[in-house]
Amino acid sequence: MPQPSSARLHEFRVVSNDKIADDTYALVIEAPALAAAIKPGQFMNFEVPGNAMSLLRIPLSYARADADAGTVEIWYAVVGEGTERLSQMRPGDTSTVLGPGGHGWSVPEGCSRALLVGGGIGVPPLVPLAEQLHAQGIEFDVCLGAKTATAGVGSSELDALGAHVIEIATDDGTDGYHGFVTDPAAKLLDEKRYDYVATCGPSVMMSKVAESAAKAGAYCEASLERMMSCGFGACSTCNVETTEGMKGACMCGPVFDASKVVVW
Repeated sequence: MPQPSSARLHEFRVVSNDKIADDTYALVIEAPALAAAIKPGQFMNFEVPGNAMSLLRIPLSYARADADAGTVEIWYAVVGEGTERLSQMRPGDTSTVLGPGGHGWSVPEGCSRALLVGGGIGVPPLVPLAEQLHAQGIEFDVCLGAKTATAGVGSSELDALGAHVIEIATDDGTDGYHGFVTDPAAKLLDEKRYDYVATCGPSVMMSKVAESAAKAGAYCEASLERMMSCGFGACSTCNVETTEGMKGACMCGPVFDASKVVVW
């Protein structure tokens, strides 16, 4: 059984909200208690003002948290009416956020080298994980995928955190490898020994990364995207089918042991 949710309701103030790539924004909020509590791989549910008919919060992962400054940075893609309203929030605007929620990354004890594989807006949860790996002195390589060069995020941040290898793949070949990020990831898994693989992105990408990791004998975790409507296990809208039965992503995830995921 999952533990009671650690999520609490926090008021936040927008510090900045800037476009960083194609249809992708970096939102920095001031929420001191949340910044001090959130752990790599956890998520938050945002109340976005502007539409009284919109009853559901928007679940988003985070890219950075600064407990000293009391801030959390969220990278998000504008994919619908809710995130469009979120992109219109300006410095000084306020609302509420529920978090931190869920189960984050679990780096195995004794890990000496890790591989992080992110696609599109699945990259942000890997950044705080990279910070954790760097702090623990664990070597890590990175594979990042995007539709095109102007849509990619995270490479400079991960490079600054000490990634030994950064492989870039774009669908249209405008940056790095021309093709899917699963190809350079599989190549690295063939060439090197990894104790741990972490992946987040499109479901088909994560399933292929999990297959390559299993073939290489590396433990793999995946952060799954589901509509986590309530954020604390009450509504059952974010169920994930696993080898251990149906599990809610908002409580048992969003990070899962990839070998136990049945339906991606």
